[in-house]
Amino acid sequence: MSELSNYRANSGKLVPVFTIEVQTLPEDTDRILDEVMKVHPLSFGRYQRNASVSALGKETAQPEPSSTTTTHVDGFEVGSTETYPMVELKISIDRDLAEL
Repeated sequence: MSELSNYRANSGKLVPVFTIEVQTLPEDTDRILDEVMKVHPLSFGRYQRNASVSALGKETAQPEPSSTTTTHVDGFEVGSTETYPMVELKISIDRDLAEL
């Protein structure tokens, strides 16, 4: 089995990274990226603030007793389904545990 560190594609050398995936409300993506940029440039080549944002989807759950939803949302009934708009925000950084 060959090592990935020696793999070479037509577009260049394969560079392993850590990918961080966050499910969030669509309107929160810029705020999250702005906060990440305070500690990491999210750079790739000559580009900064590199990220991937998925198309709009939905997140759904049925909160159990004593969950945040059942504790803080007036009138929410345990076992009811909650559904929210959601996107997946993905960022990648070098495979460096100190950076992570």
